[in-house]
Amino acid sequence: MKWQIDPVHSSLTFGVRHMMVSTVRGTVGGLSGTLEFDPERPQDGRIEVSADPATVTTGEPRRDGHLRSADFFDAERYPTIRFTSTAVTPKGDERFDVSGLLEIRGVTKPVSAEAELAGVVDDARAGRRAGFNATFTVDRRDWGLIWNQPIANGVLVGDKVRIEIGLAATVVADEAKAA
Repeated sequence: MKWQIDPVHSSLTFGVRHMMVSTVRGTVGGLSGTLEFDPERPQDGRIEVSADPATVTTGEPRRDGHLRSADFFDAERYPTIRFTSTAVTPKGDERFDVSGLLEIRGVTKPVSAEAELAGVVDDARAGRRAGFNATFTVDRRDWGLIWNQPIANGVLVGDKVRIEIGLAATVVADEAKAA
């Protein structure tokens, strides 16, 4: 069954250490993409999702501008962050390991996320709706996001970034008619 990501009800958030003592959190918007997902055969699932790095927001405009710059996402030159799954492995109890390829700044690397099916419901406005949540951690340096500054107790920006994705998706119209 093919599903379309609902960008209004989906989110991509991240957290990274700041000055080695606190965690700065932010969001990246412009989510779009599709899922192939049948709750009866989750191992056959596929997901393609993209986000717009020019929308990165942390609540601090100067930091947001820096994150969009060539020091980090280089959003003008690389306007899309993309994830494409390569395998979905059921773990029981609506939980899955989702492996795939994450592209940032034109660099593509494998990642693995812990995911869950939050539920599937009938939506009077949009037909069937499903919710999915996933978390994973990456080392930002693997994608060329290497800018940093040394400080007395380490570095200004941590290397490990925790990413959380909450996706809402609706059945594609042609699929809904066929069901």
